[in-house]
Amino acid sequence: MELKAQPAGNRIVSIDRMRGFSLLGIFLVNMISFHSPYFYIDPEKWWHGTLNLFTYRFIDIFVQASFYPLFAMLFGYGLVILRERTLEKGVRFNLLAIRRLSILLFMGLIHAFLIWEGDILITYAVCGFVFLLFIGWDARRLLLSGLILYVVPNLLLLCLLGMSMVASPDEPFTMYNKEAANQALIAYQTGSFTEVTEQRMTEWFKNNDLMGFIFYLITILPLFMIGAGAAKLRLFENVESKRHMMAYSAIALTITGVLIKSLPFLKGRTLMTDYAQDAFGGAMLAMAYALIMALASEKRILDAVLAPLEAAGRLSISNYLFQSIVATLIFYSYGFGYYGKVSIFAGSALALSIYAFQLAASTWYIKRYYYGPVEWIWRSATYMKTQRFKKENAS
Repeated sequence: MELKAQPAGNRIVSIDRMRGFSLLGIFLVNMISFHSPYFYIDPEKWWHGTLNLFTYRFIDIFVQASFYPLFAMLFGYGLVILRERTLEKGVRFNLLAIRRLSILLFMGLIHAFLIWEGDILITYAVCGFVFLLFIGWDARRLLLSGLILYVVPNLLLLCLLGMSMVASPDEPFTMYNKEAANQALIAYQTGSFTEVTEQRMTEWFKNNDLMGFIFYLITILPLFMIGAGAAKLRLFENVESKRHMMAYSAIALTITGVLIKSLPFLKGRTLMTDYAQDAFGGAMLAMAYALIMALASEKRILDAVLAPLEAAGRLSISNYLFQSIVATLIFYSYGFGYYGKVSIFAGSALALSIYAFQLAASTWYIKRYYYGPVEWIWRSATYMKTQRFKKENAS
């Protein structure tokens, strides 16, 4: 039986809007790494001035580690929808999914080694292969297993970090690695494309070893499972009937998430507060953002505001890769060479400007084409058939 792709019009609007919103958060966080050796510095000392301090703390509390979990849950949600629609047509899903994830892996490898080492597509593809073992579970089993797989290991890690602090109470907490920061500055400011590529690969392999893979299995994979469970419960369909429950949950998650994410600034930065901030505060805010966006999407008065997010979300991978290409050309030596020369405030303002352009461009584009350029290649390769691209009567 020949399998045809699902028409672009058969979509859950709030999901696309969440993806579009996620692109902003992911870009704001990624932008810091695009222009600075973020993982090797103390942000509160690297940049000076009240404006930079406010920008860093705002991103750290409301953005950092709160949007990749949202994107991961949406990835699991989307795979379940794809599975259900595929099985309805009497076609084997696993073969289709393996092909789809393999293509995503290939795109991730190109992105990581030739554009930017902070790629997330490889991680999603690899975790996606593992996730296929569980995607057939029912909603309750997926949600419960996902929560246990996420909470228990991360809570144990948090306790281990606490024990290490008790054992070495005088050990200072610092992110700063002067040698690594200087190496990144030299490579990205003045290196040739080959030298930049070598630096990219060095950093990627450093962050994606066996321990990194295990870490993804207790962070990304369970989020796939939670998103999949939500999909099987049709959480973001018929929202009006669940709006009170969703609203109360969003309020509770927002308050708790913000409090946990504020711990480093309320109690001081330690290994424990920093890890709790990302692992638990970040995930809670991600769930809150998803619920808020679903509720907002029910308000027709907000359609004009949210429609650009929906357009950007439908081109999510194209927009994600576009952000990397443009930012690295601006900051790396083979482009304009501004790496290490801008503040976090200036970098964030630039990210907002580029994102605003993407919203406008996506809105224009989606009126004329069914899929983004990367999405079109992905779908055509997945279904092994050229997909429709330009809409009829599109000018």
